[in-house]
Amino acid sequence: MGGVTESHSGWTFLTNHARVLATIADNPNVRVRDIAARCRLTERAVQRIINDLEQDGYLSHTREGRTNTYRIEPGKVLRHPAEAGLTVASLLSLLVRDEAHREPRPGAHAAATSG
Repeated sequence: MGGVTESHSGWTFLTNHARVLATIADNPNVRVRDIAARCRLTERAVQRIINDLEQDGYLSHTREGRTNTYRIEPGKVLRHPAEAGLTVASLLSLLVRDEAHREPRPGAHAAATSG
């Protein structure tokens, strides 16, 4: 299953749509393959999610050669009534952090310090 490295059971706080959107916010030129790996999804699932986000106006893309560049609509309000007034920008401000402040991924420290 392309991109899926670990399985997970049980509930999570974030939807796959939020994970994909946050990954794109981190890098608007990210490849579907890389989104899938980071979100632990298949490439096909990522393509469906991107399609959902584009159809509802949260995301658009332009094709530049072999690369897609995504554009997020930051002012778009989230869909669920319980999040009335919360925009994509507010959600992403909670999910996306500057790389300098990001916690290292598990195993990254050990790999960087060994040798």
